[in-house]
Formats: sequence, C-alpha cells, structure tokens
Amino acid sequence: MLRIELEREDDGRWIAEIGSLPGVLAYGDTREEARGKVEALALRTLADRIEHGEDVPEVGAFFVVAA
Repeated sequence: MLRIELEREDDGRWIAEIGSLPGVLAYGDTREEARGKVEALALRTLADRIEHGEDVPEVGAFFVVAA
C-alpha cells in the first residue's frame, strides 16, 4: 500500500506526497487533482524502477489516502 499524504498550502494549492517513494510529490488546484497526479507519478516511478531492475516496495493495494 502506498500512503498518500495530502496537505493544503498557504496559497490554496494542494500537495500530495508518497513518503515511501522519495521525490514523488505533486501539486493540484484541488485535493482530487493532486491525488490523481501523485498516483500517476508513483506508477511511472514504479514502472521505471522495475524496468531498470531496482527495488520497489511491496504493495498489496496500491493507494490509500491518509485521514
């Protein structure tokens, strides 16, 4: 499971981050936009790691939003 941390910035934008994948973060105008962008980036990052023979975290379900 990849835990998504969502936070609203002072300027109103949302930032979504997956702590177990360093560098995987994305901004959006809405919570949903930020979540969608970070999920897409996480999948691209995981695919790239697999393609290059790098370690990937074991996941049962892919995403869960932190409460």
